[in-house]
Amino acid sequence: MLYSKRVTRALFALICVFVCLISFNSLAAAYADERELYLGGFAAGFVLNTTTVEVVGICDVMTEDGIESPARDCGIKTGDIIEKVNGYEINSVSDLNAALCIPSKNCTIQIERGGQSIDMNINPALDKISGQKKLGLLVKDSVNGIGTVTYIDKTNGTFASLGHPVADQSKKIMQINGGSIYTCAIYDVKKGLRGNPGELKGSIESDYMIGKASKNCECGIFGEISSDFDTSGLKKIKAAKINEVKMGKASIYSTVEANTTKEYEISIVKIDPLNKDNRNFVIKIDDENLINLSGGIVQGMSGSPIVQDGKLIGAVTHVFVNDPTRGYGISIDKMLNSY
Repeated sequence: MLYSKRVTRALFALICVFVCLISFNSLAAAYADERELYLGGFAAGFVLNTTTVEVVGICDVMTEDGIESPARDCGIKTGDIIEKVNGYEINSVSDLNAALCIPSKNCTIQIERGGQSIDMNINPALDKISGQKKLGLLVKDSVNGIGTVTYIDKTNGTFASLGHPVADQSKKIMQINGGSIYTCAIYDVKKGLRGNPGELKGSIESDYMIGKASKNCECGIFGEISSDFDTSGLKKIKAAKINEVKMGKASIYSTVEANTTKEYEISIVKIDPLNKDNRNFVIKIDDENLINLSGGIVQGMSGSPIVQDGKLIGAVTHVFVNDPTRGYGISIDKMLNSY
């Protein structure tokens, strides 16, 4: 009798958990359906703060005794990542400047090169004009580029873009410490050719901020949209689950000319819901106007939303190097569940 009661209680507990999971999933699906999504397709300029300081050049320092270059003398090279100075961790240019201001008899610098940490002795030079210690380095702690916003979610005040991560030179997802996105004026397009990908050329309008970037992941760049961003000119749209997507006609929305977001005809030629690299669709550009303008998919179009039967199904992510009229797309399910 006691054994029977224990079994009954265990079964009852399992049933409760199962029901709760079903309820949770139903609520999550309902929330996704209720999201107030607005279709993107417009170009944006991204300025992302990295968590590393990279050497982009070696320069000279003018001292009372003449020209010196401590970095060149100790063997620092372009592409090195500065990890520490005198034991202090360096995550930004301001960290580097602060470390050089701390009095010390000897100065050591730890850099990362090719995946290995290297310790070096370096003698900072006293700049004749500013009176500050300098290493003779040109460094950066941010990256910038052009991409496309996929959607804006007014329900929680967020945006999604790119559909793929921003990666470093070793193809690892770059860790970011915030950033900003701005409006971007597209002034030209380099046409994509077989074996030679094209690109959108534009200028970042730093006076017009769209939002703050906070996450760089496998599914793109996400963040908070500015509270005063005007969505009145954008199309409100619902998202489709990947099992609703079918082979055949669809559209992408992108900004390629005249700073105007336009709809272009494409075809979905392959669907791969479980692809581990988030290449859930293979798309083919059918629109002759877009092919004449850009050759097909070019850099900067990443994040262009893909729409089928009036619903948002995903975003453009990559172009086939040997065929710019074809490329990959990520499902909108993946993007919605990433932030």
